[in-house]
Amino acid sequence: MDGTLADGVVRVGGDARQRFYDARGYGRPLDRNRIELAPVEAAHLLSRGDLAAVVDERGVDGDADGVDADGVDAGGADVDSDAPRLNFRAFLVRTGAALRFAVYKDLRDRGFYLSPAREGWPGVDDALTSAADERDSSEAAASNAEVDFVVYPRGKGPWDGEVAYRVRVVGERESVPASSLGGVVLAVVDEDGDLTYFETDDDPELGGGDGSGDDGAPDETVPTDVEADLLDDRVVCYDADDLYENRFYGQRLFGRNADEGPIQLSLVEGTYLAERGAIDLESEAVVALARDVEGERFDRRLRAYAALRDRGVVPKSGFKFGADFRVYEEFTDVDSLSHSTDLVRVLAPEHAFYPRDLSLDVRLAGGVRKRMVFALTGANGQIDWLSVARLTP
Repeated sequence: MDGTLADGVVRVGGDARQRFYDARGYGRPLDRNRIELAPVEAAHLLSRGDLAAVVDERGVDGDADGVDADGVDAGGADVDSDAPRLNFRAFLVRTGAALRFAVYKDLRDRGFYLSPAREGWPGVDDALTSAADERDSSEAAASNAEVDFVVYPRGKGPWDGEVAYRVRVVGERESVPASSLGGVVLAVVDEDGDLTYFETDDDPELGGGDGSGDDGAPDETVPTDVEADLLDDRVVCYDADDLYENRFYGQRLFGRNADEGPIQLSLVEGTYLAERGAIDLESEAVVALARDVEGERFDRRLRAYAALRDRGVVPKSGFKFGADFRVYEEFTDVDSLSHSTDLVRVLAPEHAFYPRDLSLDVRLAGGVRKRMVFALTGANGQIDWLSVARLTP
């Protein structure tokens, strides 16, 4: 059985609907039992031998509407016998579908039915509309434009109205705007052809607030006017046991095993507390030093730190893990300290990931049993949160 490539799709006649769409969820149905396949679907059927070849109608004068299994086009006329017949190899060259084919075949081999994210394909429009309804419409539209496949739960197909994943395919050397992620699975094809899947979430749960920095009321029990000095790249506080023991600000200057003595704060912690009157330093002085030390990144990190505290979680330095913060979601006192749950990296909203760098972050977080979260922090204070984790479909 042959198909015909025209207008960016492959049309197949005969009993194609029963064989391919009804039985295995390929393509979308047309009239007279014909179906229409996206190039990646046709490539998969060619690789399996279910299609013998694809006739390239671009190679003849005129643009036929498609042919059926008997070599007759939609209008009943014979197809030009000079039209080139493409085997799997030639078809991949003609369509450039190698990366998408690798992901499509892998997901099929894992037992999933999936559809190319093309307008009018069964199940696709509803899946993308539903995703847009759940998110900001402009952001969702931008993200949907980057989706390559809609994947259905195992045992389900495009006719069941359920979606397991929305998948975007990239090569390992492509850059991926951070703003385009969230609610999609990023399928990365590396130079060896191996696949790595990353699940992205633009609404990760982080404590109780919304992270805007406006909804978390200041803790009225925080001490006020604690004596503090601004030294080098940190703040040192005296008689500040409550800040450390019960609220986990700073660390003991005399070492983590010390039971008493001064507390050293990072410049982010020092600014946060100075702005709330907890230490007797002018916040402007701490900010000025911090900007000298860190540059404009300090303001972004401060906004993210404040938003995390407002969400009811405790952020601490993430330096040992190559991140800005490690986050404790549950904290009562330092004597009963549990493991941190998240690593947070602060980025500009226009940041673009390279998959190799993203893989390093996610691998490291997973290796220390933490979740990787990115705080896309704008100059206006707006923060968009994004979590990324390895996924085995």
